[in-house]
Amino acid sequence: MSTDSANHFAQLPSGIRICFRDHGKATDPAILLVAGLGEDQTFWGDSFVRALTSSGYRVVTMDNRDVGQSTFSTTPPPAIWRQVFARPRRDAYSLADMAQDCVGVLDHLGVEQAHLVGRSMGGMIAQTIAATAPQRVLSLTSLYSTTGAPKIGQPAKSTIRILVLTPDPKTRTDAVRSHLRLTQHVAGTGYPIDDAEEAAIAARGWDRAAGDAPAGVARQIEAIQRSGDRTAQLGRITAPTLVIHGDRDLLVSPTGGLATAKAIPSAQHVVISGMGHHIPEGLVDPITRYIVGHADRVGSSGPIVEIC
Repeated sequence: MSTDSANHFAQLPSGIRICFRDHGKATDPAILLVAGLGEDQTFWGDSFVRALTSSGYRVVTMDNRDVGQSTFSTTPPPAIWRQVFARPRRDAYSLADMAQDCVGVLDHLGVEQAHLVGRSMGGMIAQTIAATAPQRVLSLTSLYSTTGAPKIGQPAKSTIRILVLTPDPKTRTDAVRSHLRLTQHVAGTGYPIDDAEEAAIAARGWDRAAGDAPAGVARQIEAIQRSGDRTAQLGRITAPTLVIHGDRDLLVSPTGGLATAKAIPSAQHVVISGMGHHIPEGLVDPITRYIVGHADRVGSSGPIVEIC
């Protein structure tokens, strides 16, 4: 089984350049992995990608805009008061724009249809693709994500305190400490994390950032806020959908997963006991088995939705 850990780039008509990696066989059905807030494509981890490629899938990973080696926006990040009161700047991009980035990568690769897997903010982006470009989607898996409705999927007060009191990292060491502090808090109770591995992930993410990482995170938060409540939009999703959430998620409350499953017609909802807002090594196997099982049931020759 071949894998490609080299960076490739897709220059999109919008002017955005997206960094991606293409793993596995080009002849296998494609899975597009969409990462979460502030995460570059390496945050998925090698074992997660290998589990999918060894199951017969081509896996495409990518850096969202404003993270990793993809384009960093030149617009100023939102002021703190805008984030607190969810008042995005007029020049803010949206989840729909980030969804178009993903479709642009598929276009670049000549992939007409793909299975979408997104986690947290990446789940929101994948949901948006499934709702707005259904002809490109074979299946959707939404991992610990939410609908954007203001009263559900909210972080715990303890998590808010950490987010508010932790200053933006100025150095690689700061970035590692911030990542460890938050991950140790939100990772759940049933699946321990490896601190050394998490430190390496955070350090690599800091090193790969082609721009101001904290500003990029702020603009991604702004994209979520600009997109608002997407519940009605999710009702238009026709792709077979699997929603996975942990019952110990302190960053996106499990109510977010429940609301997502309720909003998407015929969605399957899986709640994993002890899981938080993270995929440590102990969860790689069960989660990838859920994803592969879901994609296998749909098959690479799933129904194509015609847009008239």
